[in-house]
Amino acid sequence: MGGKQLSDLVETNSPDAVLKEVQVILDSISPDFNDTPIHFIFSLTVKLFKGNYPGYRACNTEYHDLHHTIDTFLAMARLIHGAMIEGTGFTDRQITLGLISALLHDAGYIQEKHDRGGTGSKYTADHVRRSMDFVLRHGAELGLSDEEMMACRTMILFTDLAVDISSIEFPSAKVELLGKMLGTADLLAQMADRTYLEKLLFLYHEFKEANVGGYEGEVDLLRKTVGFYDFISQRLQKTLDATDRFMTSHFASRWDIQTNLYHEAIEKQRNYLRQILGVLDGDPRDNLKRGEIVHKVREKYGDNG
Repeated sequence: MGGKQLSDLVETNSPDAVLKEVQVILDSISPDFNDTPIHFIFSLTVKLFKGNYPGYRACNTEYHDLHHTIDTFLAMARLIHGAMIEGTGFTDRQITLGLISALLHDAGYIQEKHDRGGTGSKYTADHVRRSMDFVLRHGAELGLSDEEMMACRTMILFTDLAVDISSIEFPSAKVELLGKMLGTADLLAQMADRTYLEKLLFLYHEFKEANVGGYEGEVDLLRKTVGFYDFISQRLQKTLDATDRFMTSHFASRWDIQTNLYHEAIEKQRNYLRQILGVLDGDPRDNLKRGEIVHKVREKYGDNG
């Protein structure tokens, strides 16, 4: 498998392909794993983001979209697999709760049917709390007990960059570990996405609607992302206890690849960002070609340099 990149392994634009890969991972963890609840909530999540869940509008945030959610779901499954290989013991139900939390961690961006103002971007600052509320509101129909709802809500809280994790009360050490793994999966899924740099332009407009940030425009967000890489590196290593290390064992076992492909993808993006920002008098967006995203952004929002 030499020379493989992360994007070569699974067609992450296909929810079915991602679910199939997670199924393979779960089967390798335990041939008797009961994946019925995961299939059910995966299907529910796809319906929610596509506007087919009763009482909710379709997702209209273009950075925090269904693709990111299923990327996070896959990253979480990979981390759990790697942790199990390294000797961490999770019950099947704990694994299920971790994966459910990954699927619902950005449900807070979805607007209810009656909410017709703007887009879900306006909830940027409190989307994590809204996601936790979604679990509380719908947990019973998802088959979760009160204790399991609390566990999922706690895990989701780890995806909030503004929360002091040391202040969180954990229901158990395993919930704490799974929460740190979900916080890690969320970041790795975003920053290793092969269109991450392009999608940052969409993120700027999410921030703008929510009055978050202090960014003068799309290019300013790109420039400030250089420092964000350092912040995230510290968060992964210290705040989240370097749980990203579990990826290495997963890739070795599943694909016979002796490296963390998420780290490789992130480093390539980081180096390319520095390169395009270093062009004198150039617009870095002219060098972001993937997915015709820059064209889509300009068509929708005009030129927000």
